[in-house]
Amino acid sequence: MSGTHTAAPGNTSATPGGILHLVRSGRAGSRADIARHTGLSPSTVTQRVDALLAAGFLREAGEGVSHGGRRPRALEVDPSSGVVAAADLGSHHATFGLFDLSGRLLASRTEAMDIGSGPDRVLAWIAAGAEELRAQHAAPGQDLRGIGIGLPGPVDSTTGRMVSPSRMPGWNGLDVAAALTARTGLTVAVDNDANLMALGEYDVTGQTADALSGDGQLVFVKAGSSIGCGIVAFGGVYRGHHGMAGDISHVTVPGAPDVLCSCGRVGCLDAVAGGAAIVQALRRDGVDVADTRDVLALARDAHPRATLMLREAGLRTGGVLATIMNFFNPERLVLGGILGEAEAFVAGVRSAIYSDCLPMITDQLDIAVSAAKQEAGIRGAGRLVLDALFDPAQVDRAVR
Repeated sequence: MSGTHTAAPGNTSATPGGILHLVRSGRAGSRADIARHTGLSPSTVTQRVDALLAAGFLREAGEGVSHGGRRPRALEVDPSSGVVAAADLGSHHATFGLFDLSGRLLASRTEAMDIGSGPDRVLAWIAAGAEELRAQHAAPGQDLRGIGIGLPGPVDSTTGRMVSPSRMPGWNGLDVAAALTARTGLTVAVDNDANLMALGEYDVTGQTADALSGDGQLVFVKAGSSIGCGIVAFGGVYRGHHGMAGDISHVTVPGAPDVLCSCGRVGCLDAVAGGAAIVQALRRDGVDVADTRDVLALARDAHPRATLMLREAGLRTGGVLATIMNFFNPERLVLGGILGEAEAFVAGVRSAIYSDCLPMITDQLDIAVSAAKQEAGIRGAGRLVLDALFDPAQVDRAVR
């Protein structure tokens, strides 16, 4: 059968959903690129691309790069057919974001919120906030298609349910995605906030294509009132057996004070190095601080006790991370959350990493402060819900 190309059996990139994934990942920008990646004949590629165009998943956007002959028509995700919302929840605030379907951030805002008020109130508030953002910032005809949520507690990746989240009464065992879908009828995707911050950092630093194609490794530390960690490997968040990978909050810190942790043990990283722990320790010393931002303000004014405690917290966090660096050998370690803005904390982490890691581990390790900053969580949540909306099997069903 000279002159024809047949896709390999089981070649999932050859389906309409797989083709859309190739375009989203940046690996294909034209019909010719798709034919090279999939082995499909030009006529079959045209047929499947036309179906994606008709369904509103793709659009033609000018001319692509010529590799000899006529310039091909460039393909891209059609951003005009809808929007998705993202919510990054903390203990006392939430950051909202609105994205078009190409992943471009259209608007964001941060509002006060009490996670302890319970899931019914919080989920109703999220649904209303998402619709309000759409009404204010989406173009006519851009319906709300989905919501992504970062949660400040463990999420079982096999069941989607929250697992013993501290300081979140009423949330344990709740399938948050199912509950919000039942309320809104939308596609909803949820994950732990540190995981989504790791994913958002990938997007902001220009590694989206790496993440979608399966390259690159990153460890992201969310150091705020509590401490969490997210891992990106093999093209996405690495969650472990059922979603608990990266939970460094309850690693016992050798030589740390016997401070009682919310888990019932003593000396956990969260209890001796998190922002809430620093605030409590300073208060015991008679220093008037209300929250972690007050601690950072004191440190910027060279307050010796606040600076010392931030550096100690960094050293303890870095000591735990050193074991992870030696074991996992990632390309990048990124420090995010409010403590990532504190020079003393960052210096403590760096010092412990370089002291406790093998030179071959640190030689090419990039230790950086988050480039995404406060947007990391919503960018990760936006990416998560877009991946759910554009799941290849779901796209194949929609096109059929």
